[in-house]
Amino acid sequence: MNKRQEMIKMNAIKKAFNFAKKETVLIVAMLLAVISAFFVTPDKAYASYIDFRTLGLLFSLMTVTEGCKGLGIFERSAKFIISKVNTAFQLSIVLVGLCFFSSMFITNDVSLLTFVPLTLTALSTLGEAGNKLLIPIVVLQTIAANLGSMLTPIGNPQNLYLFGVSDMKLEDFLVLMLPFTIVAGAMLFLWTLAVCKKSGNLSVKTDITAENFDTYSTKDKTKLSGYVLLFVLCLLTVARLIPWQITTLCALAFSAIADRNVLKTVDYSLLLTFCGFFIFIGNMGRVEFFRSVLSSIINGHELFIAVVASQIISNVPCAILLSGFTNKLNALIIGTNIGGLGTLIASMASLISYKQICRSHPHIKGRYFAYFTAANIAFLAVMALTVKIAY
Repeated sequence: MNKRQEMIKMNAIKKAFNFAKKETVLIVAMLLAVISAFFVTPDKAYASYIDFRTLGLLFSLMTVTEGCKGLGIFERSAKFIISKVNTAFQLSIVLVGLCFFSSMFITNDVSLLTFVPLTLTALSTLGEAGNKLLIPIVVLQTIAANLGSMLTPIGNPQNLYLFGVSDMKLEDFLVLMLPFTIVAGAMLFLWTLAVCKKSGNLSVKTDITAENFDTYSTKDKTKLSGYVLLFVLCLLTVARLIPWQITTLCALAFSAIADRNVLKTVDYSLLLTFCGFFIFIGNMGRVEFFRSVLSSIINGHELFIAVVASQIISNVPCAILLSGFTNKLNALIIGTNIGGLGTLIASMASLISYKQICRSHPHIKGRYFAYFTAANIAFLAVMALTVKIAY
């Protein structure tokens, strides 16, 4: 083997390793699907496993959020708000609040992808004051995105899926999660206040300035109008007022015609991950021994198992897996949302912030991880107590 072939081989191995590292959950889902096929031979019933409504809605929502992010809507809105603050507490509560409230509509992943880089930029202009706030604020943003997203069916993938299979009314979902969201918001406010008091009474002014929305071209304004209409269609579909097929076709058609680059940014690996787990659950549900054993273990302990399992396999796959073996979906909704707290992989969205810190401030990643873990355990304890009182 010559040097060129050796280099090609090494590059291929490196790419495979990087892909496996990046898409671990997808690979696990596909392996489980393949293994389960040895127990249940592929047949026509496989098609019935797939929840196409969830996949169609996920694709539509990702198209809208990626399109708006590409137009800079979220970043410009955040810059406008940040440009108005004058104190450390005002800046901190805005940065945390942006993740908390935006995640209810644009998902926890998109919220962190959008606002954590903006936070790093804003805090870097404050010198020592920014250094003091960096770790606690990014950690609180991560927690805020994971907890704010639990209020709505479109806040995160597991909510969208569980809401769809439960046949709940939208108002029932909101009422179910509202008490926990209020407690989470109050705790985030108090923790942010404590962080800023510990850092001292700092007066800050970032170099970030508001950007004028009038600078958008006619083409961009047309795109924005289209995405707003698509988002309305998504909401109507979530409320079961419009068939998901219409919304999905509209999202696909609009993006293909008006903003083709968006189709390259949609997270197709998430859609494939769902498919893998759907096949695994469907097959295992047809294996009587496996189904009866797992159902007996889960029955009556859905909430606890959802929280614990999320710490190991993350809350999205946990929701998909457990939903196939219990009908107590309210407990799964609460458990998988609260289960997003805890370990770094309990919610895959948490890895977004961690990777940002590792790239921009590698020397503090150890302290970040320690603070993240301590804060998550504290929030998880409070939320678990809230569940015990309210549920």
